[in-house]
Amino acid sequence: METRNQTRVSEFFLLGLTEDRELQPVLFGLFLSVYLVTVLGNLLIVLAVGSDARLHTPMYFFLSNLSSTDLCLSTATIPKMLVNIQTESRSISYAGCLTQICLVLVFAVLENFLLGAMAYDRYVAICHPLKYTDIMNPRLCGLLVLISLFISIVDALVHGLMVLRLSFCADLEIHHFFCELAQVLKLTCSDTLLNNILLYLLAGLFVGVPVSGILFSYTQIISSVLRIPSAGGKYKAFSTCGSHLSVVSLFYGTGFGVYISSAVTESPRKVAVASIMYTVVPPVLNPFIYSLRNKDMKDALRKLIAKITSLL
Repeated sequence: METRNQTRVSEFFLLGLTEDRELQPVLFGLFLSVYLVTVLGNLLIVLAVGSDARLHTPMYFFLSNLSSTDLCLSTATIPKMLVNIQTESRSISYAGCLTQICLVLVFAVLENFLLGAMAYDRYVAICHPLKYTDIMNPRLCGLLVLISLFISIVDALVHGLMVLRLSFCADLEIHHFFCELAQVLKLTCSDTLLNNILLYLLAGLFVGVPVSGILFSYTQIISSVLRIPSAGGKYKAFSTCGSHLSVVSLFYGTGFGVYISSAVTESPRKVAVASIMYTVVPPVLNPFIYSLRNKDMKDALRKLIAKITSLL
């Protein structure tokens, strides 16, 4: 098979979700709408948390960081897809593809750790309420976010540097709407054993640790809540976890669904469609989950929107 070294690769070709030209305007309109809602929803969450003093708590601090991460994750994938549809081009430069791989890894891993930190916050709030302000102090919260971001960046750099050493075959078509690491590795003519080992090892580590923390936190939360004598007290305790549990279920449920679909189907196109579920759906739904289920957030959003409206 004809091969060419990675230094001579100038671009890849993103085949997207479908080759049907009649569906391209529909996809453009759909994903543009989804992206605008994602940007608006997550930006409002960040601004509401920053502008309302009542929301200057650890839970909402992590939420604003989660919204920022969701916004960045969507921005790393959807705009390039929209540009390619609009210009009827499928190309993405080698540097652009590598950058997209790294950005998606950074924000996907960061979201994992933020969800774990939010679970820990709920654990401390319910199981150790008298020590909550001492344990969840601003320094610890900031440290958790910074460490999570550092780990995410290191993970992305490791995978990015491992891709740099690879040579690619003549076929540079990626059956996806963005440069996903696993799909790019399928195009290489080099030995990818080390890349795949690192991919599964680091994915297992950086997904397994937050998931284990979430499971441990909620095991302790459930145990503590069940010891509350009144039904009202139990409901109040569980209600503070409802939004977080919904977001966790959405994020890991869609991610697990993509993993299952890639294991049971050999169609790259179906895997690409399934990937929408974890790269597009959670970022657009998370703001609705937190705003619709949370009275304080709804009040803060009303005030923020009223303030913005008065300035226009």
